[in-house]
Amino acid sequence: MDDKRLAIIGAPLDLGSARRGVDMGPSAIRYSGLQERLERLGFEVNDCGNVAAELPEVATESDEKARFLPAILASCSQIAGRVADIARGGQFPVVLGGDHSIAMGTLAGLHSVLGAGGAVWVDAHGDLNTPGNSPSGNVHGMPLAAALGRCGFSLHGMAEAPWLDPRRVSLVGVRALDPGEKQLVSDLGLRVFTMSDIDRRGLFEVMREAVDVVSGDGFVHLSLDVDVCDPEIAPGVGTPIRGGFSYREAHLAMELIAEAKVLTSIEVVEVNPVLDHADETGILAVELVASALGASIL
Repeated sequence: MDDKRLAIIGAPLDLGSARRGVDMGPSAIRYSGLQERLERLGFEVNDCGNVAAELPEVATESDEKARFLPAILASCSQIAGRVADIARGGQFPVVLGGDHSIAMGTLAGLHSVLGAGGAVWVDAHGDLNTPGNSPSGNVHGMPLAAALGRCGFSLHGMAEAPWLDPRRVSLVGVRALDPGEKQLVSDLGLRVFTMSDIDRRGLFEVMREAVDVVSGDGFVHLSLDVDVCDPEIAPGVGTPIRGGFSYREAHLAMELIAEAKVLTSIEVVEVNPVLDHADETGILAVELVASALGASIL
């Protein structure tokens, strides 16, 4: 794909989480100047608008083990189609969430054009629950498990999962895993780099290894949940947990990914303007996407 041609898609979906507000994330990120920032980096940016998403008040909730799943999969099918069209046209998809369940659509769409690929999952959480073991039934805790073929979800017009090669998945910044997620990490041999690993080994070494893990044929996707950052710098996120990336750590992680020159796509998720302070988190999201796409001091 031509990495100077970017296409933005908004996915204003908050059905996957228990807290309202992340459906406004795409608007907040756009309002914070994403397109202008990327254009200053020399990119040609095409904003393709938003996919449709139902509201919780009107969506059907038929299964407490995977709440609002039919409506979520309908939106993800749209995302998958849009991402596939963008990738097929040689552009670089930038997907704005919304809760993290949107990643199912992004990854299915990439897989349909480029085959199985790898992903750097930068997140405080593992997102590796399934309907059978999720403590909450919230689908935003399941997208990585779904992409690895462990949930049995299917998207209209797309091949069945897995859409990712488990040998090419790295989770970075994790500080909260449920028991079922720990078991899946063990079963699949996934590479998980916790905040403790970062404290002990240093971010540079961790990110270098994480990028090496995901590199290869097909696609290399960055799935960035802004809750990987500490709430002190990212107050407006869907599920904040203390002890996350500092401002400089977050930027360094993105800069090291950019230096590797392996990315084919990005999504940024879980920005919640309802909980934010003066658009602090929306602005941070823009800055981090810019760093992942090559913004530098010199």
